[in-house]
Amino acid sequence: MDIDFYWDPGSTNTYFAWHLLKPIADLHDARIKPHCFNLGYVFRQNRYALTDEPLAKMRNRKRDLMRWAARYERPFRIPDQFPIKTSRILRAAVAMRAWNQEAAFIDAVMTQYWEQNDHSIAGDDALVAQAQQFSIPEDQFRTALTADETGQIVVNETQGGLDRGVFGAPTVVIEEEIYWGKDRMDFIARHLETGQAEQASPI
Repeated sequence: MDIDFYWDPGSTNTYFAWHLLKPIADLHDARIKPHCFNLGYVFRQNRYALTDEPLAKMRNRKRDLMRWAARYERPFRIPDQFPIKTSRILRAAVAMRAWNQEAAFIDAVMTQYWEQNDHSIAGDDALVAQAQQFSIPEDQFRTALTADETGQIVVNETQGGLDRGVFGAPTVVIEEEIYWGKDRMDFIARHLETGQAEQASPI
């Protein structure tokens, strides 16, 4: 069974969902298919700004995230520079598909930004350096990274998610059933185990 995973590397919840989803997928012989979901674009379309959230929520955010890091023993930290523009990272992930390295590249990006506090990953030079860790020639990667076609794929996948009812990242879609956020893993596992979504009781 396929798991469509809509992601943005600038999302704290995407970091956790990515790592929590992989063992569930392995257990149920499911395949994770990453799809770009450019939150910057989505936020602009909805006139939403992270800094407009209530101050109390913003104060609680870090504490809550660190609870998740402790519970699942992840070396997560809030980067000194947050948020960052993620469109180049999404382009790079699309480019890595040509070498069948997209998932491994997502792992590397998540580590560099959310664990190693390195915001330079948002820039082309750092993305090229990361690609070279996978023995991908610099010129070929730069060509793929900057190609109009690559940018259009990011646009198309983001819009495709919106058309399916995806409204944020991370979002998992299994057989058109939408699971949003990092805390729906029990429902996802149950869907994969039984082959169908757990139905809500009528109100």
